Amino acid sequence: MTSQCHKSQSCFGFGPPFGCHVTTFPRLLLMLFLGLSPETWAQQGTQPHSIKIEGDITLGGLFPVHSRGPAGVPCGEIKREKGIHRMEAMLYALDQINSDPDLLPNITLGARILDTCSRDTYALEQSLTFVQALIQKDNSDVRCSNGEPPIIPKPERVVGVIGASGSSVSIMVANVLRLFAIPQISYASTAPELSDKSRYEFFSRVVPPDSYQAQAMVDIVKAMGWNYVSTLASEGNYGESGVDAFLQISREAGGLCIAQSIKIPREPKPGGFDKIIKRLMETSNARGVIIFANEDDIRRVLEAAKRVNLTGHFLFVGSDSWGAKSSPILDQEDVAEGAVTILPKRASIDERIAQESQYEQEGKVQFVIDAVYVMAHALHSMHLDLCPSSMGVCEKMDPVEGSKLLQYIRSVNFNGSAGTGVMFNENGDAPGRYDIFQFQLSNTTNPGYRCIGQWTNHLRLNAEEMQWSGGDSAVPDSVCSFPCELGERKKMVKGVPCCWHCELCDGYQYQQDELNCDMCPFDMRPMPNRTGCRSTPIIKLEWSSPWAIIPVFLAVLGILATSGCIITFIRFNDSPIVRASGRELSYVLLTGIFLIYLITFLMIAEPSAPVCAFRRLLLGLGMCITYSAMLTKTNRIYRIFEQGKKAVTPPPFISPASQLIITFILIGVQLLGVFIWFGVVPPHTIIDYEEQRPPNPEFARGVLKCDMSDLALVLCLSYSIVLMVTCTVYAIKSRGVPETFNEAKPIGFTMYTTCIVWLAFVPIFFGTAQSTEKMFIQTTTLTVSMSLSATVSLGMLYIPKVYVIIFHPEQNVQKRKKSFKAVASAVTTQLSQKEDKQNGEPKSSAIMLTYCHSK
Repeated sequence: MTSQCHKSQSCFGFGPPFGCHVTTFPRLLLMLFLGLSPETWAQQGTQPHSIKIEGDITLGGLFPVHSRGPAGVPCGEIKREKGIHRMEAMLYALDQINSDPDLLPNITLGARILDTCSRDTYALEQSLTFVQALIQKDNSDVRCSNGEPPIIPKPERVVGVIGASGSSVSIMVANVLRLFAIPQISYASTAPELSDKSRYEFFSRVVPPDSYQAQAMVDIVKAMGWNYVSTLASEGNYGESGVDAFLQISREAGGLCIAQSIKIPREPKPGGFDKIIKRLMETSNARGVIIFANEDDIRRVLEAAKRVNLTGHFLFVGSDSWGAKSSPILDQEDVAEGAVTILPKRASIDERIAQESQYEQEGKVQFVIDAVYVMAHALHSMHLDLCPSSMGVCEKMDPVEGSKLLQYIRSVNFNGSAGTGVMFNENGDAPGRYDIFQFQLSNTTNPGYRCIGQWTNHLRLNAEEMQWSGGDSAVPDSVCSFPCELGERKKMVKGVPCCWHCELCDGYQYQQDELNCDMCPFDMRPMPNRTGCRSTPIIKLEWSSPWAIIPVFLAVLGILATSGCIITFIRFNDSPIVRASGRELSYVLLTGIFLIYLITFLMIAEPSAPVCAFRRLLLGLGMCITYSAMLTKTNRIYRIFEQGKKAVTPPPFISPASQLIITFILIGVQLLGVFIWFGVVPPHTIIDYEEQRPPNPEFARGVLKCDMSDLALVLCLSYSIVLMVTCTVYAIKSRGVPETFNEAKPIGFTMYTTCIVWLAFVPIFFGTAQSTEKMFIQTTTLTVSMSLSATVSLGMLYIPKVYVIIFHPEQNVQKRKKSFKAVASAVTTQLSQKEDKQNGEPKSSAIMLTYCHSK
């Protein structure tokens, strides 16, 4: 009942009663190009949609000649590329093998080729044809009408199956074939699941699994600098397994985040692809879209993107189901521009087709041929081992044992149709070898797919050959967050390692690494780009600074004036005015005033150990000398006139020698304190980085200064201030003494003015403690205050005397005795208001005489 066909002929035979329709390869193509429908040559029969070729050994074939039909119909339209091209490739390979005298000599390979109609359940039903011969049937009860047993034709025995195409179909068929130990070699199924030999031990494939493809796609994404992409997968083993492999590899590799992972349903609802595009736009920064989908789904995704005017936005990276095919992008070229696709490394098989034909060979044709040759080489090796002396199939190969054949299949190693080695690893997978394509339109003489690289365990990508939308050669971005600027750290978004916010390392922080800022050491400040720290500049008060010019100018004038007074007093040392001023204390007082002016230069000079030592010594010493001498004077006047109210005898310690001793004792207290300070903390310099540390580190400076804190400075001056306040008190108490007698009133005015100066100094000095120019302001305030206090003393007490000595020498004469009587009369008159008149005149005369004598 089975029709016979010649070895080199093929037919889409549909069984009795019509027999075998012989259709050679050109005729099949002719029928295809003429647009004949399947009904034209599909017939009713026991094995619909099949081809039978007789041979000594029969191979099975599974091809998606038709697409999946609508609901309720198993098969749809003819698939020209993935169906007819691949099926004819198997027929071509069988013709080549059967005509090869060196490969399986004297053995003819036959075939039973079935149509899967791109549907796994339908393919499962069809594949039962391959196992019919292995199913034991009980025919003992069957008898012919004459009582004789029937003659039942023995079903054909298929030793191995070439196919299927889709991974979901191969998985379904592999579950059946393994039960009957029939080896299966796929030419297009790439789902990683099929590498599991505990479930699919009889399955092999001449194409690499999607785990390699996924690794290649991860490498492509990273090579383009993307770290934020979405994935699209057609529902089914191929799409879902491919995306799962991509997700797993990307997680292991790190540095790649998935914005959206969307699955395309088998039967999308109306508007379903528009919703997919809308979801993708929820993370619009993820412009890269990894797509493991069938041709129809790819086309619909592109159409949906075009409908919402997103041409050029999405950057697709397509799997081998897209490859270099024209059908998915037909009429959607502008949306697909720039798409990067991969395809297992292939070569076109030469055919006798006219050059003007529009025929373009499908990408998996080469693998179909390689799969058939794998079977042939395995059978050849098996025949050499089991039938070494037989010219045809011997008894040991009749029937062919599937488990042994599988061993020979896994051991093959030959150069395939693409010129590359065909072999299998322990999982029955072919090595990963891919060509990388990009669909280009702009600035190319031949728009279309262009090979831009290869992947064989590692990526080799020619980035200079890539072109994107509008002919741009720069790779577009597909990142969640753009790189932070120098000096900015990444503040990661929780749960999304590729997303972050950039935060500036502010203040005195620098960028320690991409995630952390750290403070610079105390003596350093961040670099302008905040990638590290640099030394903080060291400054000091310069002589040319405005903060130094004014104090120096005042000090120079004061020193000149003081020197003039000292020289004048020395020159006219025996003159009445000099003697009447108390020469000894005057020289001491003028020395103190000179030292007060001199300290200005030490305060401005560059700090060093000697300078710091002299600052400690002279800062309080000049004021101490001045106010010690002034206090001694006012105290002497006060004691003389207070004593004169009680008795005619003069008070003790009013002689010049006594006054000097008292003054030096007061000065000694200051010196003792300074020398104790020297012993406890030797003078040294420090660099104060806190004083000039403003919010902007560019203006930060380290200040070179002596180790004298504000508190130490106040303590150094505190003794002089106590002397000054005490002197002021005595000046107030002596304010009623007649001017003719003494210098009480000039001293009083001096002390009042000095107190005002220092009262103004305190808030200015301590009120600028937080200023970034603290050192300059405080130094200037201190030196100017000291110069002013010295100038007040000099101006009130000595400038008038010098003026008289130089410009009015006629007044620099000894006073006559009668003048003392006049003074005594004045004193008597003044004291009589408070005391008994009987004792007033003698007391006044005694006071006058005592004071005059002491001068």
